[in-house]
Amino acid sequence: MSRKSLLTNRAGLTHKIGYAVRHPARITPYVKRTARDTWLRLKYPDHIAYYRAVMASDTGRNPEAAVGSRSHERWLALGEMQFDYLVEHGLRPGHRMLDIGCGNLRAGWRFIAHLHTGHYYGIDISPDILISAKQTLTTYGLQDKLPHLTITQDLTLDFLPSAHFDIVHAHSVFSHSPAEVIDECLAHVGRILAPGGFFDFTFDRTEGPEHQVLREDFYYRTETLLELARRHGLEARFMEDWENRPHGQSKIRVNNPEL
Repeated sequence: MSRKSLLTNRAGLTHKIGYAVRHPARITPYVKRTARDTWLRLKYPDHIAYYRAVMASDTGRNPEAAVGSRSHERWLALGEMQFDYLVEHGLRPGHRMLDIGCGNLRAGWRFIAHLHTGHYYGIDISPDILISAKQTLTTYGLQDKLPHLTITQDLTLDFLPSAHFDIVHAHSVFSHSPAEVIDECLAHVGRILAPGGFFDFTFDRTEGPEHQVLREDFYYRTETLLELARRHGLEARFMEDWENRPHGQSKIRVNNPEL
């Protein structure tokens, strides 16, 4: 990730004008998305309800694009990247995994195939994307692996058992979340981690001012998220080796030092 990219404020007028000049074909789609998002924010002031409505709209057009993949090939590549990374970091078939924001199983179908029957638990705020997830499950013939796919309203994780999950994973979730949603998750994730378990999450990183675009994309400084985790008694570290992957987001790992 370039230094220039890390310092860019995508919410700033100068950036928007420059981007429009460089990419004139994207002006009309951006204006349409701005109009849609503005209307949805007025209709759903709560962020979870708002983003659920965004996902319903995006999924209706293209479920793979809704989870951030511009093509099926990219959908496959991003899922494989997530899977390979966790396997390299010790994901074993006997582990129990919670996939926060599982989407339409871009990476989830690989995790499900790898893990023992019933060991994958995927949650998402969008019922529309979970319907697409079930279609992915059928496409890859993984019904016998009995994955749990569950809708959730928040990230208190209160319906899940304590000390149960070896790996908790949230890819491209906090990049779409205001700080209070991230803080809620970090306040509760330690309870469900098994001894020796860890929680990996990606985020849009900035080294300039923290900002958001259309209440869809949120950019945070690394230290902000590390400090949020530490406030809840979690150990947290920036994963340098993820930076070598061809992905625009960065990754942090947290674990419960008491376990």
